[in-house]
Amino acid sequence: MKRTTLSLIAGATALAAVTGFAALTAPDGTAAPEAKTTTRLPVERAGLVCPVPSTSEVAETLYTSYTPTGTGTGAGSAAGKAEPPTALLRTAAGATPSGGTGKTGKTPKAAKAPATVTAPGKPVTAEAEGASVPALTGSATGALAPGWTVQQTTVVPAGGARGLLGLGCGVPDTDFWFPAASTAKDRQDYVHLTNPDDTAAVADIELYGPEGLLKSQFTEGIPVPARSTVPVLLSTLTSEAGRKDVTVHVTTRSGRVGAAVAAADDKLGSDWIAPAADPASSAVLPGIPADATSVRLVAFAPGEEDADLKVQLVTASGTIVPAGADSLHVKSGMTAAADLPDLTRGAVGSLLLTPSDPKKPTPVVAALQVVRGKGANTEIAFIPATAAVSARATVADNRAKGSTLSLTAPGAEARVKVTASAGSAGGTPVSRTVTVKAGTTAVLTDLVPGGLKGSYALTVEPLSGGKVHAARTLALPEDGVPMFTVQTFVDDRGTVEVPSAHQDLGVLD
Repeated sequence: MKRTTLSLIAGATALAAVTGFAALTAPDGTAAPEAKTTTRLPVERAGLVCPVPSTSEVAETLYTSYTPTGTGTGAGSAAGKAEPPTALLRTAAGATPSGGTGKTGKTPKAAKAPATVTAPGKPVTAEAEGASVPALTGSATGALAPGWTVQQTTVVPAGGARGLLGLGCGVPDTDFWFPAASTAKDRQDYVHLTNPDDTAAVADIELYGPEGLLKSQFTEGIPVPARSTVPVLLSTLTSEAGRKDVTVHVTTRSGRVGAAVAAADDKLGSDWIAPAADPASSAVLPGIPADATSVRLVAFAPGEEDADLKVQLVTASGTIVPAGADSLHVKSGMTAAADLPDLTRGAVGSLLLTPSDPKKPTPVVAALQVVRGKGANTEIAFIPATAAVSARATVADNRAKGSTLSLTAPGAEARVKVTASAGSAGGTPVSRTVTVKAGTTAVLTDLVPGGLKGSYALTVEPLSGGKVHAARTLALPEDGVPMFTVQTFVDDRGTVEVPSAHQDLGVLD
């Protein structure tokens, strides 16, 4: 028999096992029924990467690993062989951060405890300290794969990188957009490229300022060795440094990477910039804190057409137009920015960007730079535009006090289920159904597990109605500084669509 025929038979057998048709005929000898509809099944493997958390000797990092319940078993392989589920985080080779000397003498513990997750529904945490904590790569299989998430939360109480830095460890990909980055003198922005695979990746970095593509050097063909991380200081990539507003575009020529931007401002604080949603004609940036003292919108139009955007704030009572900032013109291939003074006026809100002329939709990417506090007691965070939650999304590491969940329905009214998981050290999960009225933002601060000990995860699942965008604000004040970080909810892709299949014995000919 030819090798091609054997390969086709093996492929057909694997597909049959995945879709539930493990034999070519039914037990009574009759032909098995054809699969006529597309099926969604739990994923059997998920991968994440966590960048180097900090270069500060006084940094304290908490990793929280969590898999939500209710997606199905997700266990076994395509061949039907059951395997024990795992959720493992490992040190990326060569991951010691630039400038980190490890003088604390403490061995990084970040790769141990998160790997001990054994069942969905309960977060597991691990702590790490100092500047020598490496980047991590990880994978989850079986019942722990669907929806697996890892939150990386770092407190830096002093120094140039002072602040609360939060990041959901990312899914490796080939294309990332980061509006709201900077090469200004008072900013130190690093893009972290982490390769989780066994083969090298090659990445390109493009920087766009208010006049377009910045003259750059060493931005093409950046090698990222297998299972390693490469931090790149943005200001060293261009002779046109000193740009306050920069959009970063990361792509790969080969392989895939996880990417995130660590932004540190000498005066305002520091946080991570997570990737923005893919370019689209409309954008939602959810979860602007009620007490924000400064909000700056940064947008970029990657296409050949300029974008004219209508700017609106979605509040608990409805959608309003910010005074003096009702629109933004974004030239093609250029970064545009606008300050939005007194935006929230004491109420949590979300920014909505739509085409000024609905007949001329132009894709954009966008992000917000948000500041809380005044004078020397300030802290900074970033909110990227985020897609609506299609099936389910989770943000881990929530605290009994300081966690605020924002749910925004920019169009039609929507119903969602919100679940607070068991605590990492004890507690009973609780759920609540929330109705978000059309054109409003709903805020939850009191959904906490019963008898909570430790931290917990929040999971959002749409039930009916329109689209919902979500974000979690975590506030951990320290020494008078209103430290905070905002993480948007990104769909966890816990299921995969399996195409319809039918028998074709012609492959045996």
